[in-house]
Amino acid sequence: MDDDDSRLSRAHAQGVRHARELEGHLTWLDTFSGAALGVLATASGIYTYLGVSSLLDDDGALSVFAALAYSTAVSVGIFVFWSYLMRLLPAVRTMGSRMGLAGAMALGCVAIVAMSSWLNAAALAGAAAVEQHLAETVQEYQASLERSHTIAISAQGLERDVARVRQSFLDLSEQEATGGLSGIAGRGAVFRVLRQKSAELESLETQIASQGPLVSDAFTEGNQILSRMRALTVEPGPVEARSVEFSEETVRLTGIITRLRQLSVAPLVSRAATDLSASVVLPRLDGSTADTRTEQQATIDSVLTVLAQRAETLQAAAQAVLSLEPPVETTYTPISTADAVIRYAGNFIPSWAGAIAIDLLPAVLVLILAVTQSAIRAGREPVAMEDTMTLAEMRAAMLALRDVERAMEREPTPHERSPGVTRDGDTPADMDADADHAPAEAVPEATTGPAPSVRPGTPTPPHRDRPE
Repeated sequence: MDDDDSRLSRAHAQGVRHARELEGHLTWLDTFSGAALGVLATASGIYTYLGVSSLLDDDGALSVFAALAYSTAVSVGIFVFWSYLMRLLPAVRTMGSRMGLAGAMALGCVAIVAMSSWLNAAALAGAAAVEQHLAETVQEYQASLERSHTIAISAQGLERDVARVRQSFLDLSEQEATGGLSGIAGRGAVFRVLRQKSAELESLETQIASQGPLVSDAFTEGNQILSRMRALTVEPGPVEARSVEFSEETVRLTGIITRLRQLSVAPLVSRAATDLSASVVLPRLDGSTADTRTEQQATIDSVLTVLAQRAETLQAAAQAVLSLEPPVETTYTPISTADAVIRYAGNFIPSWAGAIAIDLLPAVLVLILAVTQSAIRAGREPVAMEDTMTLAEMRAAMLALRDVERAMEREPTPHERSPGVTRDGDTPADMDADADHAPAEAVPEATTGPAPSVRPGTPTPPHRDRPE
């Protein structure tokens, strides 16, 4: 049993020494913890000022004062908030109190991120985020330009289909001229119908061919504008000025894309295919005999059937181009640095991490203090208070005890004591001693009788000096 008590005492002594060691470290760390927290709060306030300044349109004195006031409020709020938690959270002992303060800390962290961290991120990566927005816009415009050009080129490909149909009608007309269709050589009614449709398709083919250089020039000009826009995204200098010039270039490029969409001849070919069989001017049959006119009418009916077939083929080719997915409507919208950081947050994770860490780093310090205080209490609580006193503390306690005893033993002087008033705790011997040292009163001399005698066996009280 004694061995168990001895081991328990040694364990308690080690716990006390460990607790004292941790307290010494905390005492040293407290000398600069407040200054470090103030530096973090000030740094956060500076970046918050830069972020707020980027959101304000006016550059006047009032805007500067407003940004300065907001950043100062953020710095003070961060400093006070973490100062409270660094003192209170490690000191509480009950689980309910710890959970309550932990919830308050979580709510405060959310508030700090909302009022400061995103502005810090805007100051750290705002210009880069705006450049990212410009680059994304360039890609969107490039995709729209290329899509418009693809549709226009596909429509230009209809020229071959039109040429093939035109050539087929031209060949049929040549056959009719030699009598290969109706059996009657010459350029009669059937020949004129075939040449009529061939001339219509030739005109359409010429119109399509004339669009080719316009499409090529528009696409070249659009690529030049895109090159200028890409250069603006990486040029040195303030991003706000580059954004203005970038916006002007997007207006020009939007016009180029619209022009390319208008240069597509697919709608024109579709309408021409519809008119190919629907609008046929039939000439008067010029056969000399009834049999000849009957042959001409049968040939014309066959030609109209061929016209309908060719029109369907051409219509299908035009509809294939018209069914292509049109380019996406792209519009450039200027954006602030703060909005750009939020929109492209995934591309600037390091900047966001730094902006949040500078505000929430004291949370780690709070947790460290809480764990350390718990360790100190774990080392001290099993030991009684009198067992944890150091030699210096014991010496100071003894000196204080002696001072208390001296104050209690101190006796009042004759001037301090009133007649007939005794002190609490005075013994009869003390009262007799006081009476011996009291000044003697004059006693009238007796005229008769012997002098008073001392009773035998009564000791004379010793004389002692009273402390002053």
